[in-house]
Amino acid sequence: MDFDQTISLLNRTLTAKDPDTFSSSWVLKHAPRCYRFICRNIRTETGRIDWDRVTFALEKKFQRRWMPERKSKNLAPYEDSFEVDAVLNKYSDKLYVFLAPSDRTDKAIRNSISISLVRLAQYGNLLAKQEAMKLVGYTIEGWIERYRFMSRWRSYDEEVQKQLERCIRRYRYSGSFLHYLFCTLQYAGRGLPPIYEYSLDEPVAFGSGKSWLENVYEDVETNEIRIHGW
Repeated sequence: MDFDQTISLLNRTLTAKDPDTFSSSWVLKHAPRCYRFICRNIRTETGRIDWDRVTFALEKKFQRRWMPERKSKNLAPYEDSFEVDAVLNKYSDKLYVFLAPSDRTDKAIRNSISISLVRLAQYGNLLAKQEAMKLVGYTIEGWIERYRFMSRWRSYDEEVQKQLERCIRRYRYSGSFLHYLFCTLQYAGRGLPPIYEYSLDEPVAFGSGKSWLENVYEDVETNEIRIHGW
């Protein structure tokens, strides 16, 4: 029995049973052969069962039904650099994907790295959370520059970090963590006012003869740069 056969059998079992949700316990009960193969062969870089790889390979209609076993809310935070290094060393020459993925393969690798780090963060590894926020932060910066509707986040760095932290904490189903994050920022950003950008060389008003630059001054009390009338 190999991976493809395991996924095929699991898909058939899910189709026959048609559960509203399923978990590792459900797989053990209803597809024990699949469970045994997965336990023996499908592991993450840190040795845990890689249910993300399994569920991502299932039919789309079943992916969102995945309900992972609840982690204890009392998980003690810890710092384990070996876990983080196990993920990063596997893709040491591919970390550029968070800055400039060149094709679908790069995007798949970016997704794999981000999910691995997010899962470690959910287990309580603070270093994995820091690394995930740093690497994914590069991708968010790219979105803000590339997509007009994302540019609204440009002046909300602190809120972007909060949204990213929430997504890391709440991410549940398999698929793309970055797609989940992208949609979260897209929807949450709808309530933000759009950013309007001006060149300081542009005239304040048509025919005025004065540019925005001429209206710029420094507030001596606050040391802030301001524009007259604003």
